[in-house]
Amino acid sequence: MKKKTATPERTLARKLAEHHAKLSYSRIPAGSRHAMKRLLLDYIGVAIAGSQTESGVIAREFATLQGKALEATLIGGGERVPVTAASFANAISCHSIELDDIDVLALFHFSPPVFSSALAMAEATGANGKDLLTALAAGCEVMERVSMAANNDLRNRAFHTTPTCGVFGATVAAGKLLQLTPEQLTSAFGLAGAQASGLMEMYGPSMQKRFNPGPAARNGVTSAMMAKLGFTGADTIFEGERGFLKAFAGGKKGAELVRGLGKPFDLQIEFKPYSCARPIHNAIDCALEIRRKHAPDLSSIRSIVVRRHPDWSHYHRNIAPRTYHEAQVSLPYSVAIALLEGNALLAQYTDSKLGDATVRRLMDRTRIDTDAKLPRGVSCHTTITMQSGEKYVSQVDYPKGSIQNPMSDEELKVKFELLSVPVVGATKAAKIVDLVLHIERCSDVGELLRLTVPVPRKSKKKKAPRRH
Repeated sequence: MKKKTATPERTLARKLAEHHAKLSYSRIPAGSRHAMKRLLLDYIGVAIAGSQTESGVIAREFATLQGKALEATLIGGGERVPVTAASFANAISCHSIELDDIDVLALFHFSPPVFSSALAMAEATGANGKDLLTALAAGCEVMERVSMAANNDLRNRAFHTTPTCGVFGATVAAGKLLQLTPEQLTSAFGLAGAQASGLMEMYGPSMQKRFNPGPAARNGVTSAMMAKLGFTGADTIFEGERGFLKAFAGGKKGAELVRGLGKPFDLQIEFKPYSCARPIHNAIDCALEIRRKHAPDLSSIRSIVVRRHPDWSHYHRNIAPRTYHEAQVSLPYSVAIALLEGNALLAQYTDSKLGDATVRRLMDRTRIDTDAKLPRGVSCHTTITMQSGEKYVSQVDYPKGSIQNPMSDEELKVKFELLSVPVVGATKAAKIVDLVLHIERCSDVGELLRLTVPVPRKSKKKKAPRRH
């Protein structure tokens, strides 16, 4: 009698591929569909504004040099370029003003890699709105699953989560729109893992941080396209001895990749009301609460003590930012400017404000301490002590824009208009809002991208782009 051979267990990549290749619009929960629409509107507004910054302009210029295939639109420019080039440049634009979305642990941004990949591929393939929403939901789910399996070890090893995990989300999003089979999508995961990269050595006066999601979006598109053509990739890319999880995170939590796979996945997406790194937002909210309740005389502040959870305590400590890019990842600057001006939007992060005497004095008086007793990784407790000895205290565990303290649909619309109207005009901005709200009725996603072309400028003198 012939001995039966045991069937090898399916790999993690295979399980993910089989589930997501078959995912249809009808299987996406209504809540996730709405979340994707909110994020789509936010992404487009942030990308439009970011496309006008120096980093966004350079990325668009680079994209126009990548070939003559007129496949996908550059947001905020209107040029049509190869799908790989569009995904690359649009991801950089979206990440150029520190206003893109964030996950609940403030570890990564969904939209720069996933949405840039999906929108470019949707336009190139003539996809409709339902196809787009399905691809976006699948990409975001996979990105979050990979992050859950890899963090905090991945981040603590100095890898940047947005590109390293985002390349897998971008691959799934592009793969859905290319209608990859489970076998092809499994290979695409392997090819994505071969291109996973991104380091936390990105802070400082340079544009380095803006760059990181660009290769992830482009590499996701490349992985899906290569797999479609028949190029095969390693199906053990996640759990293999030399695979992604072992190399980037020690390989301890592979089961997180497929936990609850097949059940409705709750996409936990948060939004940013302030133009700086998300873990700083709690400190800004503390400063604004103290300003609103007590209106302290800023010239009489003796000290500002900010207690942070160990997860983030050693980040964002720069008390002398040289450019507003550095200011956007500086907690002392963000607290100072919020106390002075009552907000922390694009207008508050400019080179001209870095030398303000009040801002500099408040930064010098700011100290960051570590407090392991705070309840969340992004929690923040702020104490402002006046020269008189009087103390003002605020603690924020859930910043504005979080799941527990959300931005409403109307607030997101206001944010979108603030970012988009100066570039594309009020008429196009209103059309974008309407199209996004009813994207499932759209027969051609390219219609949405074409609305992001800037209105002609009447100014005679060319205005230099903002250095983001």
